Amino acid sequence: MPDPADSTYFRKGFGLKAEVAATLDSDYSGRLVDVLREREFVLTVGDTTVHLAREFGFCYGVERAVEYAYQTRAKFPDHRVVLVGEIIHNPHVNAKLRAMGVEILLPDPGGAGFDYSRVTPEDVVIIPAFGVTMRDFATLRDIGCVVVDTTCGSVLNVWKRVETYARDGFTAVIHGKHYHEETRATASQVRRHDGGAFLIVRDMAEARLVCDYVEGRGSRGAFLERFAHAASPGFDPDVHLARIGVANQTTMLAGDSLAIAAALGEALERAHGAAYRAANFRSFDTICSATQDRQDAVAAMLEQPLDAMVVVGGYNSSNTLSLAAMCAPRVPTYHVEDATCLDAGAGTIRHRPIGAPGEVETADWLAMPGPVHVGITAGASTPNNKIGDAVARIFATRGVDPRGVV
Repeated sequence: MPDPADSTYFRKGFGLKAEVAATLDSDYSGRLVDVLREREFVLTVGDTTVHLAREFGFCYGVERAVEYAYQTRAKFPDHRVVLVGEIIHNPHVNAKLRAMGVEILLPDPGGAGFDYSRVTPEDVVIIPAFGVTMRDFATLRDIGCVVVDTTCGSVLNVWKRVETYARDGFTAVIHGKHYHEETRATASQVRRHDGGAFLIVRDMAEARLVCDYVEGRGSRGAFLERFAHAASPGFDPDVHLARIGVANQTTMLAGDSLAIAAALGEALERAHGAAYRAANFRSFDTICSATQDRQDAVAAMLEQPLDAMVVVGGYNSSNTLSLAAMCAPRVPTYHVEDATCLDAGAGTIRHRPIGAPGEVETADWLAMPGPVHVGITAGASTPNNKIGDAVARIFATRGVDPRGVV
């Protein structure tokens, strides 16, 4: 990571908060969301009631990243501004930045990372909320461009944990998606120390494969093949699974992360004893508080009868996917990218079911008789205006107009 004292490296904005406030409010605020807040997160019009989760949408880290991107454009109106990947996983926010003249550098689809060959010392480069890898930081430092770092503080806390693991000789086992920007950046922190190693597990099924190997079961060749794209170079399970420190991508389901950590600790204990586990296993809950708050709010909402649940957010948004995964076993759940997925006139909804490769369209999703209760929440990268638009279309699908009561 660049030296914070470097005159070309900025992490705290440019003091232009007031200057960009009106534009941010115009781009992202939502009147219907404000009304729902005022009415204890419940709005009834006719025979339709919409329940909004008490924690939803933009978190502090996302608000900060988007605001700093707007400040950067205002601070450097005559410079080329380049964003390393998406600022957050929301297509509308990224489209707004493109409209402001911010170029978004897309990663190589083959997994080779970002191509910085066109970035010059005269450019301004924004690092997104997910952060970037140690290699990316080094490349930008060598180029000598201005760097505006919007990496979320919760992500930085995980980086510190992983760096500590590597320093103390523990392998970082990270619950996350090996291709996700945040997880790639987190895993790279082991490079701060010689011999640092990481292994990324997607879910409990993969965690159990690690447990099996720790306990002397499973094929070395099969293990290395399974985790070829999710382990540090030269990873040796016979060496690197002797001491384990667990961390996670901050947007994963908290319960899953804790269960994976418990399973790994128990496997070490079964293999080597309680004293060995105490000395050679570490685990810390590194789910960010905003992610946890949104998951807790959805859990509370699911305690009441609902006829449907709408989850708004990018299809590539990990925290949005986690919210949808919580809801799907309990209530008919529709993960939509934005309000345009709801066609009120036709009574249809385009959505992506959990685990599906693409969208499907469901007809008559709210065509049930009698009073209807619909829950709605949104991932941390979804602005209020997009949530409000979805609320309006839910009501419109039922043939009612909420504007008459707001």
